[in-house]
Amino acid sequence: MDEKVKIEDKSTWATGGGLLLGLGVGFFFLQASVLAFVGCLLGGLGLGLILTAIIGGRK
Repeated sequence: MDEKVKIEDKSTWATGGGLLLGLGVGFFFLQASVLAFVGCLLGGLGLGLILTAIIGGRK
């Protein structure tokens, strides 16, 4: 049986990390505006997706 070495790609962790970063920043704006909270979540998600594309493209 041929065993293949599985290479773990951790570039997808940037998406979750960006979302958590947006969540943390959004909690500071939550008392001011709910829409700012949602905007921080979407901004963090977008940042994470951009970082994933950049990191994934290098390989």
